[in-house]
Amino acid sequence: MSQTQITPAQTPERSRSTARNGVIVAALLWTVQLVSLIAALSGTTQAAIAIHFQTTQIAWFTLMTLLTGTFFLPFVVKGAALFGKKRALLVATGLGLVGDLVAAVATDYRTLLIGRGIAGVYIAATPLAYAITRDVFPRRWVGLANGIMAGGVGLVAFGGPFLSGWLLDNHGFRGILWFMAVSTAVSFLLVLTLVPESPVRERGGRMDWAGGILLGGGVTLLIYAVGEGSDWGWGSGKFIGFVVGAVIVLIAFVLVERRVAEPLFPLAMTRRRTVWSALLATAVTAGSLSAVGIVIQLLILMPKIPHVSDGLGWSGTHNAIVTSPISAMIIVGAVGTGVIARRADSRLLLAVGAALAAIGYGIATQYHDTAAQIISWGVVAGLGTGIVVAVVPIMVIEVVSPEEQALANGAQNLTQGVAQIIVSQLAYVVMAQHGMVLKGTQFYLDKGFTNGLWLVIGCVVVGALFVALVPKAERLDEAEVGQAA
Repeated sequence: MSQTQITPAQTPERSRSTARNGVIVAALLWTVQLVSLIAALSGTTQAAIAIHFQTTQIAWFTLMTLLTGTFFLPFVVKGAALFGKKRALLVATGLGLVGDLVAAVATDYRTLLIGRGIAGVYIAATPLAYAITRDVFPRRWVGLANGIMAGGVGLVAFGGPFLSGWLLDNHGFRGILWFMAVSTAVSFLLVLTLVPESPVRERGGRMDWAGGILLGGGVTLLIYAVGEGSDWGWGSGKFIGFVVGAVIVLIAFVLVERRVAEPLFPLAMTRRRTVWSALLATAVTAGSLSAVGIVIQLLILMPKIPHVSDGLGWSGTHNAIVTSPISAMIIVGAVGTGVIARRADSRLLLAVGAALAAIGYGIATQYHDTAAQIISWGVVAGLGTGIVVAVVPIMVIEVVSPEEQALANGAQNLTQGVAQIIVSQLAYVVMAQHGMVLKGTQFYLDKGFTNGLWLVIGCVVVGALFVALVPKAERLDEAEVGQAA
């Protein structure tokens, strides 16, 4: 696959001032961190939305965004390579804004889900923003820009819960939805006016429409079947038909990808044991940990109704205060992992992080009634989560060549997204088995929350066990570890 790139003598960024480069970094920082912030806002507001719209299908409020984001991510990234990264970023941000506006004004739950689905395209903003930094900055600025953008996770980890709590307590779920729309509009304007277009293009590349449609269609069929399985019956012909259909579509996807010149998913690379085993271990472990927030947020924010709902019924602000130590330990774990990764086996780090997270959430299955209990196990679970988050990109870079890193990271993001969607959907199904529907709204009893946590723990442990399949890789040097972490 050939590329064309403006030569260094032609690149205008060489003559840009430090202040101008700083402004570009700030614009990209807002764009990248908004993806994480919107995810945090969505998690905080789902309980209020379920009660307002009186729905038993609150799972789709978060899953719709994940599903469409996972589905369209490869298309957006490929379009960026063909037509320009800034253009693709503007398209993703523009669609995100449209979706946010539709959700903010929605008067029924179906319209709200349509809006959240359209907004899911904005997930592609993160890889596009990082790719732009590699293309438009001088070499000495690339590492600094990436570090600032990645380090912004600390602001989201601490500030996000407090912001969402304040919005929810003072302006309700509508306030959160409108904040999403306004923030995305700001992101669009920042990119439009401040971020330069990347000079890097693919020459003669093609979009793998068939592969993308088959992959997205197969995953969608499977997720929908899992979500509806308890209502249809797990042995019903309808459930079996959807699952069989999903398998057939995914097999067709594999066959198509083996024959196209520029496949959406790099099957040739992933046939190597070093690659597929690393992708499997990281995707299941990290994807499962990403799903645990669904259980925790519903446990904390759902109301306490005798014999109907065993949620704690806390305010959004109280939730932010109690869970802030978890956020702090995630950052500590991630930073510490980046420091020791060049001297430690990444497989061991992933296993240790998964074990700590499993222990923390294992304690949570028995003790989740008071702030002190949540803080105590949250510190352990947060530390383990931070280790896993930081070591995932390191493991991926270790098992591929420099030329394959972009494809490998894309494959890891795709598989982790699918794992997160499946585990999240299963968590909702498991919790609903010990719950009750009142006035059209699905509530959950304590047994449901406990079983939801056990499901996530089991998936995290399975991911950790997959580490045994990963062969020992060559140790990265300090520069590569810094880049990955």
